[in-house]
Amino acid sequence: MKNISNDVYHLIRLPKEAKVSLLSLTLVRMGGATALPQFMLGATLGHSMTFWEAMLATCLGSLLIEFISFGLGYAGMKEGLSTSLLSRWCGFGRIGSAIFGIAIAISSIGWFGVQNSILAEGISHVLNDKLSFSWIAVFSGVFLTFLVASGFKALTWTAKISVPLFFIVIFYIFLSLIYNDNIVIKSYSNISNLNITQAVTIVAGGFMVATLTTPDISRYCKTKSHLFWMITLCIIVGEFFINGISVLIAQSLNTADIVDILTINAGIIGLVSVILSVVKVNDINLYTSSLGISNSLEILTGKKFDYFKITIFVGLAGTVLSMAGILNHFIDFLSMLGVIFPPIAGVMLVDYYILKTSRKILDETREKGLLPDDSQTPLIGWSAIIACIIGTVVGVFFKFGIPSLNSILVAGVVYWLLMKKR
Repeated sequence: MKNISNDVYHLIRLPKEAKVSLLSLTLVRMGGATALPQFMLGATLGHSMTFWEAMLATCLGSLLIEFISFGLGYAGMKEGLSTSLLSRWCGFGRIGSAIFGIAIAISSIGWFGVQNSILAEGISHVLNDKLSFSWIAVFSGVFLTFLVASGFKALTWTAKISVPLFFIVIFYIFLSLIYNDNIVIKSYSNISNLNITQAVTIVAGGFMVATLTTPDISRYCKTKSHLFWMITLCIIVGEFFINGISVLIAQSLNTADIVDILTINAGIIGLVSVILSVVKVNDINLYTSSLGISNSLEILTGKKFDYFKITIFVGLAGTVLSMAGILNHFIDFLSMLGVIFPPIAGVMLVDYYILKTSRKILDETREKGLLPDDSQTPLIGWSAIIACIIGTVVGVFFKFGIPSLNSILVAGVVYWLLMKKR
């Protein structure tokens, strides 16, 4: 499997010979869909809702994820462009794309901090708190950052190990609880912290960054069917299987603390699954955020910066966030992602498939394997930025319906109206 994280195509179109197999892409994406934050999300739902309420929220959130992923993913596959590059010709222009790239990078840095915090807590638990959480977070964050930045070849195999191992650990815990008659589908919840609209928003938010950055991976897809199955299989496995099982486990053990769930109930193997899952997903987080920052810096400065240095900066920033306690604000973090990023997708989908403002120049340059030059690219898409701001405001402050869906629909409609008036 090629290491798509060690990317030499982050600022150009991906050539056809660089495409990879469906299995390779599905494993890479599934490494994120079946990771610890997904299990943590399910545990949070299970600790705050009934089982059927949690699964309804999962279903509704997954439909939104599928729609956005396939729409953006197809554009990325067809054009051979990462999300941050694609956004230049999907309404945002060069400066808007730079802002978008920074936003994606910040969110991925946040995810890096969440993952690193989980890893640090797991190690601290095994060491009986003999070493402070902060020191462990520093060591693990810095170590993983340099590992990924150096293009360590063994990382290409972590998905093949971490994904099946994570499944084994989760199913082991699940089957152990069944064997001991501890699994019960509850029609009530002792703790009612979430309503259905909030739950749908955090389900969507939990995978929203990966959804929005689908082109980063989908550009490696060979066919439309590969794209569909990569997205669909990851949603089925990550959202329904992992979420469903983690909801039941959290309700049975009456806790949402996944470090305790995995290390106490699966011992050293549970800790190994934590470590490998964090390595794989933070590999993707560093890759995604580095792509966004590379694009932004090139636009803002006119220079191409070293990929290694950018990755180091991103990893260190994520490490600082983990030390600052981002894990304690996990639900707030997901809720924010669930309303801030859907408007961006709404604008890009409307522009690429309905308005087609740059499709002609994209078609012409795609045949040559080139990017449109600066003279053919808008400087800044004010309509797109205004639409995203309005969509976000609606998602944050208007509580009717599903905030994530409201924000994407409002942004798409506002963008269409603004562009039609030009």
